[in-house]
Amino acid sequence: MWDVIGRATCDMRQGSDVGGTITRVPGGVALNIAMTCARFGLRPVLLSAVGADRPGDELLAQCEDLGLVTAHVHRAPDGATDRYMAVEGANGVIAAIADARTLEAAGDAILAPLRTGALATAEAPFGGLAALDGNLTDALLHEIAHGPLFARADLRIAPASPGKAARLRPFLKAGRGVLYVNCEEAGILCGQSFDTSQAAAAAVIEHGARRVVVTHGPDAATDATQDAMITATPPKITVSRLTGAGDTFMAAHIAAEAGGADRKAALSQALGAAGAYVSGEDP
Repeated sequence: MWDVIGRATCDMRQGSDVGGTITRVPGGVALNIAMTCARFGLRPVLLSAVGADRPGDELLAQCEDLGLVTAHVHRAPDGATDRYMAVEGANGVIAAIADARTLEAAGDAILAPLRTGALATAEAPFGGLAALDGNLTDALLHEIAHGPLFARADLRIAPASPGKAARLRPFLKAGRGVLYVNCEEAGILCGQSFDTSQAAAAAVIEHGARRVVVTHGPDAATDATQDAMITATPPKITVSRLTGAGDTFMAAHIAAEAGGADRKAALSQALGAAGAYVSGEDP
């Protein structure tokens, strides 16, 4: 989708009307992850839905320029390309709205390349890394968690926002994949609140997750499984932007492990990449 982000350098509250900047950039959780993976030398293939309209043409052209494979993206003939709009102040995200109607309406049409042989088949499932986000519908996420198409995949899963974190519960019940959440999202999954990433990670594992990576803003992040828990502290930075920080963290972590890094090194590298992004040092 397109991300339309308004940013101000001062603190804001409801009703604020201030000067700042407004940008339109390629976005959406899965695309943010893909763009960062490409920066780390990977070549992601996109599975999603984009409207058969001019904004969709422009979006896919930019994705291709960034080194992403767009040949398998579903073009919705009657849908408009999805959009996300957020307002950020120096004190954080003030408000945001995600319009993902075209993706939600497309349903499992976005997975056709995994059935038809373009990328895989149900008899020979895809066996590589697959990053999923909670913008997909509950029914489609349930199918991915329990169906054959991703049975051999290394699933890496993130909610699109705290409001959609509950959609990841099928992966808890199935014990599938690696979940990437912050403390608030972990709390939604577990039905309680947490003060530390360690407590949040332990609870998510107790609820059935095979593995979870929990971030907590400037505080320590945790990578946990049933057998081990690893923590690391983010670098101290000056915050210049927030939208996309979690996606950058997740992509950097995926890329680090794809490159052979162990769990401790991967967590540290991901925190460093997210810090560079939030501080404005990286694109």
